This record gives sequence, C-alpha cells and structure tokens, in this order.
Amino acid sequence: MSGRTVIRGGLVITASDELHADVLIEDGRVAALAASGTTAAEAWTAEHTIDATGKFVIPGGVDAHTHMELPFGGTFASDTFETGTRAAAWGGTTTIVDFAVQSVGHTLREGLDAWHAKAEGNCAIDYGFHMIVSDVNQDTLKEMDLLVQEGVTSFKQFMAYPGVFYSDDGQILRAMQRSAENGGLIMMHAENGIAIDVLVEQALARGETDPRYHGEVRKALLEAEATHRAIKLAQVAGAPLYVVHVSAMEAVAELARARDEGLPVFGETCPQYLFLSTDNLAEPDFEGSKYVCSTPLRPREHQAKLWQGLRTNDLQVVSTDHCPFCFVGQKELGRGDFSKIPNGLPGVENRMDLLHQAVVDGHISRRRWIEIACATPARMFGMYPKKGTIAPGADADIVIYDPHAEQVMSVETHHMNVDYSAYEGKRTTGRVETVLSRGVPVITEREYTGHAGHGVYTPRSTCQYLN
Repeated sequence: MSGRTVIRGGLVITASDELHADVLIEDGRVAALAASGTTAAEAWTAEHTIDATGKFVIPGGVDAHTHMELPFGGTFASDTFETGTRAAAWGGTTTIVDFAVQSVGHTLREGLDAWHAKAEGNCAIDYGFHMIVSDVNQDTLKEMDLLVQEGVTSFKQFMAYPGVFYSDDGQILRAMQRSAENGGLIMMHAENGIAIDVLVEQALARGETDPRYHGEVRKALLEAEATHRAIKLAQVAGAPLYVVHVSAMEAVAELARARDEGLPVFGETCPQYLFLSTDNLAEPDFEGSKYVCSTPLRPREHQAKLWQGLRTNDLQVVSTDHCPFCFVGQKELGRGDFSKIPNGLPGVENRMDLLHQAVVDGHISRRRWIEIACATPARMFGMYPKKGTIAPGADADIVIYDPHAEQVMSVETHHMNVDYSAYEGKRTTGRVETVLSRGVPVITEREYTGHAGHGVYTPRSTCQYLN
C-alpha cells in the first residue's frame, strides 16, 4: 500500500497533545496533520481514506521488553517472532525491543547474530534488540562499544539466576563503567539471586513446593536491596540505570529517592504487577503456575504504589516482559517443585488495552497512557520521534482505537501462541480497530492483513534522556 493515506475525523492523542485532526500519510511516514474540517485538511487527496470518527488516533505502542523464543528452564518461550509480533499488532503495538542473549563462554556477537537469525523475515512489525550480558570480561567490554555504534545501545544484566545469567557486583560495575563511556544504558534485573536461592532451598526442604511459594521466597525486600545496590553501583560508575519489571513498593521507594537526588535512574513496571497479585499465584490445582514470573507478583497493596509511581514519573515505562510458556507441558515442568516452573507471562497483546482500562478507571490520563506505552519507551531506547508519536516525519505507526468497544480477555480470542490468558475473563473498555505499520495496514477493521517479513530491524540511538 504505497502512495497517500489520510485518516479523517479522529481524536489524535500523543504524549503532549490531544486534537481533533486529520493525518496525512505519504510513503510510510506522517506527512502532515491539520485540524479536521479545515480548508487545509479538506484539500488533501489520497488513494486511501480511513474514517476515524468517534475513535482515537494514537501512536503504535512500543513494547521495550519482550522475550520471543527465549530458552529458559529447559524449554523455550512459546511465541516465535512471527506469532509474537502478530499478537503484538493485534494489541496495538507496532515496535518491540527483544533481548538477544549472550551465553557464558560465547561472545556478544554470537548471541546477537543468533537473534537476528530468529527474527529476520519473520516479524509483522518493526523490532530492535537489547543485549543480555551474561559473561563480563575484557572482550565483552570491547564488544559493548561496537554494539552501541551499530544501534544496540542497551545491555541487560541480572542480579538473579546464579549459574545462568547472574553477574556479580564487580562484573556489574565494569559493565556500568563501560556504558558510562560508550553511551549505552544498563538495564538491571534487580533481585538478590544469591539470597533467593537459599530461601528456595529452605522452602523446598520444608515441603513448600506449590507455585505460591515462588512469590514468598522472592521477597520484596530482596528486590529493594538489589535495586538500592544497582543504583549505588551506577552512581560509582557515573552511569545511567534502567531497572526492569519493578514490582515492589519498596523498590519504587529506592528509585524515587535516587531520582530526588538527581540521578539518571529510570524504572519500568509491567501490567501483571498493576492488575494481578499473589492471589493469582495461590490459585488451586497448580493453576497458580500460570502466574509465575520474576520479579514475582506481589500482594495487592503494592499496586497503589506502582500506579502512584507512574503518575509521579518515578516509574516511566510500562512494558510487558512478554515471555509465555504453555500451562500444559511447560509450566507443568514445576509440578512438585515451584523452582522448576518456567518464569514468564504472556501479555504483549494485552498491554495497550489494560492501560486504556487504567485511563477509564482513573489511574492515569489519556496522554500519560501514550507517554508510558509509546513515547517514553521510544525516547528511552533511542527511537524517538521515528517511533512513539504522530508528527510530521515520524513513521506512520498508527492505531485507530475504539474507546467505547467492550471486550473480555480470553485464551479463546487472543492471538498469542500460549494455552491460557493471564487475564482470563477480564472485561475491558477500548479495543484496537486498525493498525498501520509504516503506513501499511497490519490490522484492518479487526482483520489481520499483515504478513511475516513486513517488520524490519530498527537500529537505535542512545537514550534520549541523557543528552
């Protein structure tokens, strides 16, 4: 679908503005906006017209934390880049940033090449990569500089998962020092994995094997302690820090304190921490295993502090940490031992709708919805204003969103390649109607019209909050 498209009559919502405007798209990019009904807008001619009367016209979502095809716990995340990006499009997300993995004993380049091979030609929407750094040594540190130059500008480290992804404080400090020099951003999984492993061993020895104990051993205080430690290490290194999947109010407090001190520290949370809780982990008949992820779901009282953090900008981004494992055959690997349940939840298709429900419920404003789901992740990871907004020159990644349509989330109707929904039966108001990726319709009035291979790799500049 080349040439010109005009979207008429909708309410255009970006992080900064709401206006009744028509949008002109030319050659995959936004060419112009003009107030609906004005002479300028009426003069536009186009091969394709989309009527958005009564609808929102919003930027495509940017999900900066996904794990397609991730090997974990003796199995693989059940969404491929093809199924996962198609589901993302159904949910109004038009860009993902996935995680390439360096295995211990291998180079960053080997990991990155492997992920390029998985994704290339298979994605329905555009994608970029972060790099998981599992093996910090002199060669790895040099490679970090090269990756930043070619558009992989963020590096994830783990204070959790000893023996798999874990880095000790010395390795973390070295990587942070390097990122302070090369402009990269360290993303941190902040949990004290060494202490957690002790608590896991003790719980299993007591016969506490059910999924709910996953949440009990991964204590909020150990998330807060690791968050504090990551902040101090970043401060020593003179480096910025982005803490992923913040779930505990005590960790939010650490981030807020650091930001009050003027430190370049950022925090992300995920829909599961805003809408689910330890009540789900405690569901009987091993159903709780569906909700095992790390950081874990917390008691419900943590939700209010997470929403508050999003309103006060102590948390800046909502990503999904989409890492689905089927209940049958995958989650079931942990029957009789919660520590063997693959960690991860499906959610790439649900994020935009859940956050719109948060608007309906009064937790956040409409513009803040777009800010935390589109604009800020694009800025944080060096893709703005190409992604994350509707403005002249931006990629025409645009969603026509019906704010009044009602839906019930269910495994029966979702498009993620997983045999359950984490939000089964949840009623929400608001639904994606049409999705354009670089001007090309991927979802057209609730029909999938995209194809694998439309999505292209997107190199990124460095974090745009540090310039």
